[in-house]
Amino acid sequence: MAHTGVSAMDDTTRYSEYSSKTNVRSDAEIDRQLGRTLIAVGLGVAAAGFAGRYAFQLWKPLGQVFSETAKKIKEMPAFSSYYKGGFEQKMSRREASLILGISPASTKVKVREAHRRIMVLNHPDKGGSPYLAAKINEAKDLLDKEIRR
Repeated sequence: MAHTGVSAMDDTTRYSEYSSKTNVRSDAEIDRQLGRTLIAVGLGVAAAGFAGRYAFQLWKPLGQVFSETAKKIKEMPAFSSYYKGGFEQKMSRREASLILGISPASTKVKVREAHRRIMVLNHPDKGGSPYLAAKINEAKDLLDKEIRR
């Protein structure tokens, strides 16, 4: 094909006739779209604010319930390392083993070791209670007497 003498400028103007003019928006249309976007963002922020407020109002009573439940769990005997309750009128084998912190079926050697360990901590000469020392001695005597049989 021979060159017909059409310049490059004419080519761009010729193709510009076929380009779509829908990409060109008016200022009013841009303002409407921007307004819609701002309204949607504002509604989203308001919804998040109301949801947060509701969650905080709901959390206060739940927080109190959680703290009360935690206190009750701490007070349960199963979660305590200490025996809850006073002494019985007549000491039993079970109570004696609880006082010394050993099994009711322990040997004489274990009873003496446990008695010594606890008496070192609770001896009246070292500031311990004479009543507790008497109970510890009673527990040792009861378990020693039971083991000899």
